[in-house]
Amino acid sequence: MKVTVVGGGFVGMTCAQRLAEQEVAENIVLIDVIEGRPQGIALDLNQAAAVEGYQAVVTGTNDAADTHGSDLFIMTAGMPRKPGMDRSDLLEVNGNIINTVAAYIKEGSPNAKVIVVSNPLDTMVYLMSQALGFETKRVVGMAGVLDSARMAFFISEANGGGIKDVRCMVLGGHGDSMVPLPQFSTMDGVSIQATLPGDEIDAINHRTQHGGAEIVNLLKTGSAFYAPSAAAVAMAKSILRNERRLLPCAAYLDGQYGLEGIYMGVPCVLGSNGVEHIVDLELDDAGREKLNASAVAIRADIETLKTKGLL
Repeated sequence: MKVTVVGGGFVGMTCAQRLAEQEVAENIVLIDVIEGRPQGIALDLNQAAAVEGYQAVVTGTNDAADTHGSDLFIMTAGMPRKPGMDRSDLLEVNGNIINTVAAYIKEGSPNAKVIVVSNPLDTMVYLMSQALGFETKRVVGMAGVLDSARMAFFISEANGGGIKDVRCMVLGGHGDSMVPLPQFSTMDGVSIQATLPGDEIDAINHRTQHGGAEIVNLLKTGSAFYAPSAAAVAMAKSILRNERRLLPCAAYLDGQYGLEGIYMGVPCVLGSNGVEHIVDLELDDAGREKLNASAVAIRADIETLKTKGLL
């Protein structure tokens, strides 16, 4: 197996680290436009192998030819958010990067699956899919796994611990319009609605929706990377090892949830073909209304891409 991580920033380098330590693939390529950065990170990770005991080899490069023949790409490159910025503020600069990367994926790895992490996520994975022309099931976005993990931590915090038993579901766009679903979130199979009062659940939902911004505002000079990289690698493992895990991901909708022609966070079974199938949950009227509002926000970003000539 060969996996390429695009982008040597904090998310990309920690993705490469997790891929190596968990031996998700024998060959891991880290590519970045900054000369020396991916090479230095790769050398450091390869030296750590003697201590950690993993056999994976990391190659750092600035040359797209070194990515050819990859089974899977994790796309992390792009400008991160700064305090006060919305994910949509990144549309043009990150859209140009997506189109550049798509060109060499299409040329050198036509059979690859692609996980997009770059923001604004739902719009960037749509752009990547359009630029590649691959089957839509082979292109997926990392969003819901991260958002659900944040919600899970907040729930465990409210209950005084026990995060290993918490399972959450967050749908919709990866932004302020995301839709946390407490009715599908549990602690060891017990609905959180049976363990937490409504006002606490509302506060958790709100904090989940703004979880990324909370970290950006605390860091001041960067954004989250530990949890995003963990989420992306969990998806990569499910695809490469055909684990067929049910994970909330940004997948292409073709009628599911009454929506079509966009990528949005929904529960997906991830396996060797990419998105094996989408689970269409029964939502109440309020949940469906919020999901539709999230779709409107995503479509607005797609229209912006078109006006800027990126689509």
